[in-house]
Amino acid sequence: MVTELLTLPLLLVAAVALALVFRQLQVCRVLLRRVNTRRVAARSAIQKRRMDLMEVRNRTKLLEETVSGGTSAVEKVHKTLSSTTFGLIDLFSRDEDFRKSARKARTTHDQTSSEIYSAVRTTNRALHILADTLIISKVEKRIISRHTRRPRNSDDHSG
Repeated sequence: MVTELLTLPLLLVAAVALALVFRQLQVCRVLLRRVNTRRVAARSAIQKRRMDLMEVRNRTKLLEETVSGGTSAVEKVHKTLSSTTFGLIDLFSRDEDFRKSARKARTTHDQTSSEIYSAVRTTNRALHILADTLIISKVEKRIISRHTRRPRNSDDHSG
C-alpha cells in the first residue's frame, strides 16, 4: 500500500516533467524555424545583391561590345563605299592629274577614317573603364558595407 502511495506522486511528477520537456521542445522548434527563416532571408538578400552586381557588369560589357561591334560594322561599310568610289574614279577618269589627286585624297581619307574609328574604339574602352570604376565599384562598396554591417539583434536587451 505504501508503494502504491509513493508511486502515484512519482508518476505524477514524471508526467509533469515529461509535459514540460515536450513544451520546451515545441518552443525550441518554433525558435529554430524563426532562425532558419531569417538565415534563408539573409542569404536571399545577399544573393540578390550579387545578381544585381552581375547584371550591372553584364550591361556595361554588353554596351561596350555593342558600340565596338557597331563601330566595326560602320567602318566596313565606310571602307567598302570609299573603295568603290575611289576605284570608280580611278577606273573611269581620263585626266591623269585628277587620278593622282584622287589617289592622294584616298590615302588621306583612309588614314583619317582609320584614326577616327580607332579613336571611337579607344574612347569606348575608356568609357567602359570609367563606368566600371564609378558605377560597379560603387555597387560593390555598397554590397560590402551591407555585408559587413552587424545585423540588429532584436533579442539583445542589453543596454
